[in-house]
Amino acid sequence: MISRKKFIAGNWKMNKTSADGVALVRDIVTAVGKQSEVEVVVCPPFTALESAGHALEGSNVKLGAQNMHFEASGAFTGEISAPMLRAIFATHVILGHSERRTIFGETDELVNRKVLAALKNQLRPIFCVGETLAEREAGATLKVVQTQVERGLEGVNKDGAASVVVAYEPVWAIGTGKVATTEQAQEVHAFIRGLLTNLFTEPVAQKMRILYGGSMKPANAPELLAQKDIDGGLIGGASLEARSFVELVTAAAAVK
Repeated sequence: MISRKKFIAGNWKMNKTSADGVALVRDIVTAVGKQSEVEVVVCPPFTALESAGHALEGSNVKLGAQNMHFEASGAFTGEISAPMLRAIFATHVILGHSERRTIFGETDELVNRKVLAALKNQLRPIFCVGETLAEREAGATLKVVQTQVERGLEGVNKDGAASVVVAYEPVWAIGTGKVATTEQAQEVHAFIRGLLTNLFTEPVAQKMRILYGGSMKPANAPELLAQKDIDGGLIGGASLEARSFVELVTAAAAVK
């Protein structure tokens, strides 16, 4: 079995000013900036990206954005393009987050255009999929996830797929304090791995990281991260405080 490096990404959402972000990054870098066992990414809001990026210089922690537009430039007021993110040395971008889908109406087709644009510009997508509570209660979890994966990755080739990180986020477990059971999370992660195998071949699918994105915290991280197909976490609330975020990185490093 291929050994995949664990991956912990912090999604700050609409939190932290530029100064706050620099302070948080410095604390994270002091604690885990030199380790290389776990791939660590922080995703500040757009206004804090550049200053956070400077604070990351010389460390192994990488810079990610929370969203982007699929066009390189143009009359898209309020939007940010992939070339703009690359110019400030961002390496990753979160795409298709459930909040973008539910609050801002992003469709699978729109997310797909963003994924393709990110890959074209050497940005690594953290591509999010997941079901709502109503969909889970209706027994539609796997159907919903399959549709999102297949439509969102349409047109991605094997080489591009290797740069994609998938994040499974049960929408009902985000910011609610609820968390999928370990068995529920592993079941969907294994299902996604199977979908990726069908799309890109087994060798490619075995190299791709699949993150859990539903209220992972230091208390539940070791059990989740020990699962065969859970390769890390897309962290929301617990990424806003250095101690809890560092504890998650440490938990990921401890998994053998």
